[in-house]
Amino acid sequence: MRRSSSHILLLTFTLLFSLVALVHAQAPKVQTQVPGYYRMPLGQFEVTALYDGAIELDTKLLRNTKATDLDRLLARMFVGNPKMQTAVNAYLINTGTHLVLVDTGASQLFGPTLGFALQNLQASGYAPEQVDTVIITHLHADHMGGLNDEDGKPVFPKATIWVSQADNDYWLSEKVAEAAPKERQSFFKMARDVAAPYLAAGQWKTFKDGTTLVPGVQAVKANGHTPGHTSYAVESTGQKLLIWGDVVHAHAVQFARPGVSIEFDVDQKQAIATRKAIMKEMAASGSLVAGMHLPFPGIGHVRTEEKGSYAWVPIEFTPMRKVEEK
Repeated sequence: MRRSSSHILLLTFTLLFSLVALVHAQAPKVQTQVPGYYRMPLGQFEVTALYDGAIELDTKLLRNTKATDLDRLLARMFVGNPKMQTAVNAYLINTGTHLVLVDTGASQLFGPTLGFALQNLQASGYAPEQVDTVIITHLHADHMGGLNDEDGKPVFPKATIWVSQADNDYWLSEKVAEAAPKERQSFFKMARDVAAPYLAAGQWKTFKDGTTLVPGVQAVKANGHTPGHTSYAVESTGQKLLIWGDVVHAHAVQFARPGVSIEFDVDQKQAIATRKAIMKEMAASGSLVAGMHLPFPGIGHVRTEEKGSYAWVPIEFTPMRKVEEK
C-alpha cells in the first residue's frame, strides 16, 4: 500500500522530534569528584583522612632498582609508567579533648592538582578554627604548605604547630640552605615563609623523639627522608594506628622492594633502613598504618610476602555508626 508524501513527511518529523527529545533528556556530565574525606573510629578516637590531591612523579626519581624490575612491579599493580600517580593525604584526629591535624597538604605551593585538604576538612564537618593542634611529619612543602592561605596568612589561628627539633633546625636554617644545592634552596625558603607567621605569633613549637603531643598521640623517630622525619603512633583503648608520613612514595614498588629509595630522601641509606624496620614491625603487629603518599584514604595493613618483601592491604570502606555520647 502506498503512503502519501505528506504522511511520510509527518513520520520523518515525528522521528526527528523523538531523537531531539531523547538527546535533551540525557543529563550533562557533572565532571567533578566526591569530597575527599574518609572517616573511621579508632577506639574512642575518630580519625578522618583528608585528600589534598595527587601528583605524578617520574619513575626516574626512584633509586636502587633495575629498569626491568621497576617496569614489572609497576605493570603488576597497573600503575602508570614513566609517570606514576602519588596521592597526598592528611589526617584529622578527634580525641574528644583535642582536634589534631597531622600534616596540612600543599595549599598553592605545588600547582592545580594539590591544595584540597582544607576544602575537604570543611566538607568533613570541621572548621580550621576548631583545630587546636597541628603536628607535621616533616617540613616538605606538600606536608606543611597548607598552614597558610594564598595570601600567606595562618589558616589555623588557634592551633599550636608542632615540628620535630631536627627538622626545624635543618629546614629553617639559612646557613644549611646556603650550603644546599641551588636547585633545592627554594624548598628551604618555602619552609621559612610558611613557618614565619606562626613563629611570630608564638604558636610554633618543637619536640624531640618520643614526645607525647596530646594524650594518645606520640612522636616516633622515622628519620632518613628528612633529618627529623617523624611518624605518629595513635592509640585509644588498645586500638593502634601508625601515621608513618613519607615512609613510602611508590606503593607499587617500595612494599615489594623496601630497598628502593627516592631522590627526595635527604639520607638515602637511613631512609631505606627506616622503611625496612617500620614495615617489619607493622607486618608483625598487624596494626593499622596510614601514609601520606599511599592511595587515598591511605589506611590499611602491611602484609609479609616473603623475606624482606611486603604487600599493601588497604582497608575496606565501612559505614560509620553513630554512638550516643554520654
